[in-house]
Amino acid sequence: MARILITSDPRISRRTAACVLFLGLFVSAPVPGAGLTHERQLANGLTVLIREDHRAPIVVCQLWYRVGSSYERPGITGISHALEHMMFKGTRRYPGNTFSRTIAEQGGRDNAFTGRDYTAYFQTLERSRLEICLQLEADRMSNLVLDESDFAREIEVVKEERRLRTEDNPRAYTWEAARAAAFQTSPYRQPIIGWMSDLEGLRLKQLRSWYYRYYGPNNAALVIAGDVQPEAVWPLVEKHYGSLAAIPLPQHTPLPERRQSGSKRVVIERPARVPWLTMLYKVPSLVALPPAETWEPYALEVLVAILSWGDSARLPSRLIRDQQLAATVQASYSMLRRLPGLLSLSGAPAAGHTPLTLELALRREIQDLQENLVTPAELRRVKAQVISSEIYEQDSLFHQATILGTLAAIGLDWRVSEDYTRRIQAVTVEQVRAVARRYLVDERLTVAELRPLADETGAPSSQSHDQQQQPGFLQHPADAISGLSLQSSGASADYRQH
Repeated sequence: MARILITSDPRISRRTAACVLFLGLFVSAPVPGAGLTHERQLANGLTVLIREDHRAPIVVCQLWYRVGSSYERPGITGISHALEHMMFKGTRRYPGNTFSRTIAEQGGRDNAFTGRDYTAYFQTLERSRLEICLQLEADRMSNLVLDESDFAREIEVVKEERRLRTEDNPRAYTWEAARAAAFQTSPYRQPIIGWMSDLEGLRLKQLRSWYYRYYGPNNAALVIAGDVQPEAVWPLVEKHYGSLAAIPLPQHTPLPERRQSGSKRVVIERPARVPWLTMLYKVPSLVALPPAETWEPYALEVLVAILSWGDSARLPSRLIRDQQLAATVQASYSMLRRLPGLLSLSGAPAAGHTPLTLELALRREIQDLQENLVTPAELRRVKAQVISSEIYEQDSLFHQATILGTLAAIGLDWRVSEDYTRRIQAVTVEQVRAVARRYLVDERLTVAELRPLADETGAPSSQSHDQQQQPGFLQHPADAISGLSLQSSGASADYRQH
């Protein structure tokens, strides 16, 4: 988790401290987040988290609803994302685009994003404008106007978004098919944007029901990060949110994923310039693990770093430079899920090689991790890389707020983030081998191959899943759309203009 490294010498900057970590000199120091993060719950159930950071006169305000694509049933997939679009159509008090126009007039920006486990709305403003965010966001929590003509236009925008991001993107299309094949009963098999047939069948009354079912204070977390004083913020939050009534929340128990009895294979033929391969392994998340097994997600994170983080990692150094089998290759994993997720190995074979050649090379790398212990030097380098990246991320208020919001949305205490460095440091070479042996097996594997059609060409989109993953606690592979897209393949910002 992003954090500041405390040193006894105030002349040592945070970036200097990060360089110390790069050398492998891990310091077990107190983390200021415990003293800078404040939590309360209003009488109506709203969770409120305030993160103090006084380095700039800026405030980030985020409102997270505990509903996303994994809450949807077949037939209405994409409804959470469609509702996110409609949330910018106004209320009786603030009609039309008054919300976004007001934020812009105050020198700020606003947007939203939908994930598998949440839908989040955010604003960034100068600190004295915080109350404007609270007033506007609290109003649309319960007073949204859902109009048929607005919906008719917006659902077409969503469908076009799906065409652009998925239908016309051969790698994204293959990734979507791979997820759907990997999961048989888990709602994670559903695309966040929804299946096109479901989008075509969505009706406004369904969105209205979804809104009243999930958009209430007791199903939300308000996160405020920046140059604020908690004693000044609490009265403002109570003023604008305290009078909102709690809603009756539905019982939602997703079906557990069925046990897989062998590897699965998917072949997609689409217009594309180059073939592409992805290997998906079912792995645990940080949620709902027994205490004795909570080390596993951290070991998986270190394993992915060994394979893919940085030019000196195994996959780029061996498969791209040494053996010249791959043009691109990466590994990705996120522990922040409310349900078990996926660890992926993806890439495009180099000219003259096939996806099968690349798959066999990736299998050899997995076998190496299963049979041989990582060297202590390699483990120290990777740990330094993971932890230092999180220290750098502390420079972003948005990142700090997003970590708190994600944890609240999936049911984890925000203090989990404060334990990240210690848990990463505690991972052993034996644990890395253990998770490789337990989880990177055919009984958990789905292999998907993109075969370009011979008589057509299509350029892979810049959003394809083949970029280098950046290390860190908050990794969301293809897991947020229509706003900030926090992909494990890189921290790419993709803001839609409302």
